[in-house]
Amino acid sequence: MKRTLRNPFFWLTVFVGCFTLLTATHQAASRQTNSPVLLVQQSDEFEEVKRLVQQARQLYDQGKYNDAIPLVEKALTIVENALGSENLAVAKSLDFLGQLHNYQGRYDEAEPLYLRSLAMREKILGKNHPDVAASLNNLGGLYSDQGRYDEAEPLYLRSLAIVEKALGKYHPFVGISLNSLATLYQNQGRYNEAEPLYLRSLAISEKALGENHPDVGTSLNNLALLYQNQRRYDEAEPLYLRSLAIGEKALGENHPLVGTTLNNLAELYRSQRRYNEAEPLYLRSLAIREKALGENHPDVATSLNNLALLYKEQGRLDEAEPLFQRYRELLKKQR
Repeated sequence: MKRTLRNPFFWLTVFVGCFTLLTATHQAASRQTNSPVLLVQQSDEFEEVKRLVQQARQLYDQGKYNDAIPLVEKALTIVENALGSENLAVAKSLDFLGQLHNYQGRYDEAEPLYLRSLAMREKILGKNHPDVAASLNNLGGLYSDQGRYDEAEPLYLRSLAIVEKALGKYHPFVGISLNSLATLYQNQGRYNEAEPLYLRSLAISEKALGENHPDVGTSLNNLALLYQNQRRYDEAEPLYLRSLAIGEKALGENHPLVGTTLNNLAELYRSQRRYNEAEPLYLRSLAIREKALGENHPDVATSLNNLALLYKEQGRLDEAEPLFQRYRELLKKQR
């Protein structure tokens, strides 16, 4: 089993704008407040939010999604108490929290957060704002991860239309939307529709962000996976290798997204019976995922199954069976 990647940093930048929003809101409140004690209290609260978000961002960048969740939850509580439950700072916090749960495979917890953020943004900003596109993209990603493709596609299409109109056809955000839509089509086996979107996304990201940006690595991984699914192995391998090199340099060797690329490259080698090259990649991917995501994460189950299949194909049944057993146990927990 192979996995596509969604861009890890792009939509998060929208959330980081919460700093500016909080500062502006605080300054406006300050002009209306005469109590020095209240002003000091508000200032301390906003500094605390800034600190929490910075820490959460660092953990997110490291792939430590579960560790970031309580920090964002605390920041959200402070913002709601200070500004009320319906404002852009709350919407941004909800969206980020939804991402963190989504990447942990906690789909039931992520969906209401995404939906609430989307509704808030549409109400405050209007239906054609780039922040609305961000919410649509994230919600579409959640539905795609769950195999709810018919629900995901119109969200992706709407997100793409918004960012193309608002930001121009060559903006990095457009590259992200194209990658998301292409991934959906790939998951549905609509390869002829996916390939030109991936190629356009890659070209935009390389030109706008540079050839070694993580978003470029994401596009390379996904295009490689498309070629692999079409048995275009000679075209897929160099893309995976380049994606892996970018991810290791930009994100660190133990980031979950590096684990995904390692898994995909191992799958490519297994499909070509290059077992000796595949095994160390599977083992490294499994170790990364267990440490970063937890032993019960769906990606860990994927790694266990893939490694077990490798051993089975080699006739190493005594090594394969306990992995299959653990894989089946994880599937039961996830139902």
